Amino acid sequence: MRTIRTFHAVDSHTEGMPTRVIVGGMGVIPGATMNDKRLHFIEYLDDVRRLLMSEPRGHASMSGAILQPPTREDCDWGVVYIEASGCLPMCGHGTMGVATVLVETGMVPAVEPVTEIRLDTPAGVVVARVSVEHGRAASVTLANVPSFVERLDQTIEVARIGQVPYSVAFGGNFYALVDLEDVGLPFDRSRSHEILSAGLSIMEAINATAPPRHPSIEGVNHVHHVEFIAPGSDARLSRHAMAIHPGWFDRSPCGTGTCARMAELHARGELALDTDFVNESFIGSQFTGRLIATTTVGGLAAVIPEITGRAWITGTAQYQLDPTDPFPAGFDF
Repeated sequence: MRTIRTFHAVDSHTEGMPTRVIVGGMGVIPGATMNDKRLHFIEYLDDVRRLLMSEPRGHASMSGAILQPPTREDCDWGVVYIEASGCLPMCGHGTMGVATVLVETGMVPAVEPVTEIRLDTPAGVVVARVSVEHGRAASVTLANVPSFVERLDQTIEVARIGQVPYSVAFGGNFYALVDLEDVGLPFDRSRSHEILSAGLSIMEAINATAPPRHPSIEGVNHVHHVEFIAPGSDARLSRHAMAIHPGWFDRSPCGTGTCARMAELHARGELALDTDFVNESFIGSQFTGRLIATTTVGGLAAVIPEITGRAWITGTAQYQLDPTDPFPAGFDF
């Protein structure tokens, strides 16, 4: 068996969405901060993302996380997030997967009833509180980075659709929030192709004419997610279809998307602090969120969100690259 690269992974899923946690084989990515490491990875190491996330080792909806030494003394581990769409500054479902893997593999000592893990991410420090029962992770609660509304109740001209009302909020990534009724589509998985096509068109229009820009995180300057909100959603229970560049749906309720949605609801005066909010995915899985404090980001009003969900380990693997493999960086189909 010949190989020129070997990566050690623990695979998991969080409420239906995979996270391939790379625990060995990457080495230390250069950079003084985790966002520096993310930007270095994008420029010089993206073949690793494509190798691990794309076919034939991954698939169009694959997501992952690369463990790194932290760049901050107050953190236990660093994380670089990878997926089919690129390298994210933060990933909620992926962080739940990472925390579950760290506890259940013994990479952090499991303490019952709660194990706290401080994670150094490109978006900032995220604290994972893992509920531990009989040595396993029963659930994970994340104290996420500050979330905020970047624009509220705007409209944009979208090819083949027309004028679309939308808002943009940040929850670790930027999200366009769109009522599904406003694009004339039902909350129905049998219409997923049309919903996804609408989402990609909305992303393209925003990024071409009015891309958002995070005030303090370099390279966070686009929308790759559209959170299509189902009819009947409110500040108690919201259902959505999360369309993601370059063409897939989040299977989980989307952790950073849940935080963005809570920031939007709070900005509308509909979601108070310390109030449970349930966000439901396109496949019916759920995260429970709540806002615990207010703050500011670059002069913008912001909130501190928490989200709770569950993850399960699905397997372990060594992913290898044979020197004669014709697809050393995978392929998209």
